[in-house]
Amino acid sequence: MSFKPGQRGPLHWLLALALVALALLELLYVHSLAALDHRLGDVLLRWHAQARVPPADVVLIDIDQPSLQDPQMFELAGAWSWPRVIHAELIEALAAQAPRAIVLDLILSPPDRFHPENDAALAQALRFERAFVPMILLEDSTQQAPLALAPPAMGIRPLPLAQPQARYGIDGPTALPPEVWRTGYINFIKDEDGIGRSTELGRVHQGWWLPHIIGRVADALQLPHPHAARFRLNWYGREFTRIPYARAYLASQTEGAALPFDPRGKVIIIGATASGLHDFVPTPIDATTPGPFVLATGIANLENSDWLRDAPLASHVALALALIGALGYSFATRVSLAHTVGGFVAVVLLALLGAAVALQWRVYWMPLSPLMLGALALLAFGLLSVRLEGQQRRHVQAMFARFVDPHIVQDLSDPAQVVQAEVSSSREVTVLFSDIRGFTSLSEHRPPEAIVALLNRYFEMQVEVIFRHQGTLDKFIGDAIMAFWGAPLAQPQHAVLAVQAALGMADALQVFAAELAQQEPGVQFAIGIGVHSGPAVVGFLGTSRRLDYTAIGDTVNLASRIEGCTKGVATVLVSETTRAQCGDAFDFIDRGAFHVKGREQEVRLFEPQRKAERPHHLEEANP
Repeated sequence: MSFKPGQRGPLHWLLALALVALALLELLYVHSLAALDHRLGDVLLRWHAQARVPPADVVLIDIDQPSLQDPQMFELAGAWSWPRVIHAELIEALAAQAPRAIVLDLILSPPDRFHPENDAALAQALRFERAFVPMILLEDSTQQAPLALAPPAMGIRPLPLAQPQARYGIDGPTALPPEVWRTGYINFIKDEDGIGRSTELGRVHQGWWLPHIIGRVADALQLPHPHAARFRLNWYGREFTRIPYARAYLASQTEGAALPFDPRGKVIIIGATASGLHDFVPTPIDATTPGPFVLATGIANLENSDWLRDAPLASHVALALALIGALGYSFATRVSLAHTVGGFVAVVLLALLGAAVALQWRVYWMPLSPLMLGALALLAFGLLSVRLEGQQRRHVQAMFARFVDPHIVQDLSDPAQVVQAEVSSSREVTVLFSDIRGFTSLSEHRPPEAIVALLNRYFEMQVEVIFRHQGTLDKFIGDAIMAFWGAPLAQPQHAVLAVQAALGMADALQVFAAELAQQEPGVQFAIGIGVHSGPAVVGFLGTSRRLDYTAIGDTVNLASRIEGCTKGVATVLVSETTRAQCGDAFDFIDRGAFHVKGREQEVRLFEPQRKAERPHHLEEANP
């Protein structure tokens, strides 16, 4: 597929519109880059958590491995799982010290059929009004109970428009009487990648509210609530206060012994971290985070109102659209690639810094997905620009191949040079006109075919000299040649190059004339060359079917007039302006002032000659 050079801007904006549509589709619907946001977020959350200390009033009584292996516990309770009377005795001891709440993170089903008195003892202990026990939601269970029949203590309640026949699979604490079912579910809340980054106050099912155990505690203690039922956890890098279960229980059963901590005003979570009990979940902090730690983190976040607030989705959309727009503008207006990439990198670094700072303000903003969309835009715009610039370069090189030396054509590689070459503008140039003397009489006695062949041989020789000196061939006017220097590429030594070319054309003419005289004795072949430097408008002139790269203006006219003054004076004449611009590169013979057509004042002309002291191989300016 090919594009016209003038289509650069529209094509960039069409690509920008396509990228905007892709960005909106990704950020609002597809979310295929969300995993990248999660990965970056996990890294920043681990960094952020390092300095965070959990509150001292959230305490974990830990069924850890040493508690399971403690000899006294083994003597009193046997091997795991312990009789529920053990938990009852500990809970009674804790409740007597007026804690804010007791959360039992242990499954209490099915009933103990062999020792029902143990379940009765636990039920009695759980009559403490702020004691909470877990339930499990069984989303795919075929055994579902009507929610309308749930005991009031469970906290399951109808909302407006609740469906009376709503059912759900629930594994409740069936070992206990319904009046102590102050329950909440403890299901692991995970994202699509299986990592737990959030928790819930509860959820709605067919118009019924099903509370999470964290939500039950929050309601009972009147803790601050997020606006949404699901909220993002703000993790702690240091451990909660942990009391080994064996230590706490044995102290509670030893007369005169004090508990290893003061339960007053504390939220106490009784749960297991022992490796053999397999209560571990993957979180941003650790792939094996104990389940009770997640509960403790959620309650502590609510207590201090420092859960993480998700930044509005509009911030991701705004960043992605701003990057696409800025990159599209940069490439469409040909801002340098270094500045464009540097600006993009700066935005990336600022966005990542902003994400880290936002965490300090309890705001979770992970901008990697919009940054990746920006990177995609950078790549897409870059590839489009490379394609367009390469095509434009080939287009310009094809146009200039007829006028300049192939080496100069290859030098038209910089986009700025390509644009400058294509646009007509006033340039400082040196113009050369060359004309054959006596061409009319020369052609009178030869057939047209011979004349054309002669001219072609002559033009071939002279154009080779012009190209060798980096000149631009403008046109052939009958037997005349027009060329100029200083465009399409700027040439600081355009006057020197033009005079070198003029002297080289004069030398080549002598060789050509000598060869012609050998073939046709008596034939005389001479030329005149005029050179002038000054401003001229240079560019493509003509129609869409035929364009010529040419120079127009007074400088061109005067160069033609100077060529007309050479007859009987010198082969090459240059203007005073050209002489001044050549400096001391040549010797000049002052040929006096000449009256030229179209000018009131006479023009002083000079004949250039190579400096006698210079070796021939140093006469030409370096390309």
